[in-house]
Amino acid sequence: MKRLAQEAVIVSLARRLRDEGSWAGETHIQKAAYLLRELFGVPFDFDFILYKHGPFSFELRDELSAMRSDRLIDRETQPAPYGPRIVATERGRQLEERFQRTMSRYGDYVEWVVNRVGDRGVVELERLATALWVTREMGEATAVQRRAEALNEVKPHVSISDAVEAVKEIDSFIAEASGNALC
Repeated sequence: MKRLAQEAVIVSLARRLRDEGSWAGETHIQKAAYLLRELFGVPFDFDFILYKHGPFSFELRDELSAMRSDRLIDRETQPAPYGPRIVATERGRQLEERFQRTMSRYGDYVEWVVNRVGDRGVVELERLATALWVTREMGEATAVQRRAEALNEVKPHVSISDAVEAVKEIDSFIAEASGNALC
């Protein structure tokens, strides 16, 4: 996907997350972009690695900084201990409007992801995104318990019971996404 089209999708993601009452910080954007790529094949030009709080892309972090410099998004500072929220600017909304074909192609996917994770906190997003990472690495046919144990191995602060729930939920996301008419 070309850079401006990719930026339009990210602006849409940030805007729709905020519209749904999400905190819409960088972690939300990171995890939602990862879900978009993995569940729907949205062709972001970002590599994700398993990092401190689950799948993370340094390229996406750089893109968010560039988008802020280009005044497509802004950061809304929050009182400590909270991090900033990402907000789409008027210029960003104009970019989104210019890329109607891109948005018609990926907008339903963005909406699908936002509806499922928009109101979640960063701890829950970390579990879900890491469960998807583990599932992609091990394969969906691997037993839920084994994938939960693998999640716990890479994220020891996530209990086995929470890991099992995250893996089960990701399995339902995968089934719903693959069975969805959007795919």
